[in-house]
Amino acid sequence: MSAEFNGKTILITGAAKGQGRAVALGFAKEGANIIAFDLGQKIPYPAYNRSSNEDLEKLKEDIEALGAKAVIYAGDIRNEEDVKEAVERGIKEFGSIDILFSNAGIAAYGYSWELTSQQFDAVIDINFKGGWLISKYVIPHMIEKKSGVIIYNSSIAGLRGMNRMSHYASSKHALVGLTRSQAIELAPYGIRVVSLHPTGVNTPMNDGLAELEGTTPEEIAERSAGNLLPVPWIETEDVVESVKFIASKKARYMTGNQFVLDAGLLTR
Repeated sequence: MSAEFNGKTILITGAAKGQGRAVALGFAKEGANIIAFDLGQKIPYPAYNRSSNEDLEKLKEDIEALGAKAVIYAGDIRNEEDVKEAVERGIKEFGSIDILFSNAGIAAYGYSWELTSQQFDAVIDINFKGGWLISKYVIPHMIEKKSGVIIYNSSIAGLRGMNRMSHYASSKHALVGLTRSQAIELAPYGIRVVSLHPTGVNTPMNDGLAELEGTTPEEIAERSAGNLLPVPWIETEDVVESVKFIASKKARYMTGNQFVLDAGLLTR
């Protein structure tokens, strides 16, 4: 355990599974307090299995088994009252929020002209608007203490186009604009804002997309990425270490940046 994150508080959206869960446990090992936000149920689109309330409860148990403290909140990142209540509950329990890892997201396939308005809105609202909404309620607390780090989990799709994923790529590009703009707004308060851009990550989302497409997770990874290094994907632990670095004092002059973790994909 390093001393840097011991006693600090990180709020993680999309925390019950995948990258969010890994980051929660990674920071818990460092002695951080965890505020874990997730919907905890299926949504109509995309139609693959989502996290459950049981996943959130299990995450809390696993965090506490590591000797850390956790507040869990089952809510919809698109619902302003849920977001506001989750932030207030975390502040009440831990006193402040030092790091925001805005990670909640969905992905699905479909040609841009064949998507319904409801499908397009679902991806934009969860992946992008949800990130803005959670930051809206976290930022005033960070301004009050004149410090904080906001990390938006974008994607390599936030830096390039993606076939049959226009809604996903659009939502991830939008996070870059939000990152750069908030970095300008928040620099006077000592708050840093960075977007993270992983290539495909080995998470249950790959399984869900494979199920929808009738293929394998490896094929999904190759289709979505095509890394320069000979790996189909990176692991959640790679994301954890990147988030730790961005949030650390080692990255104290990093703001408005796009942190690329792409196994060389964008060089291909």
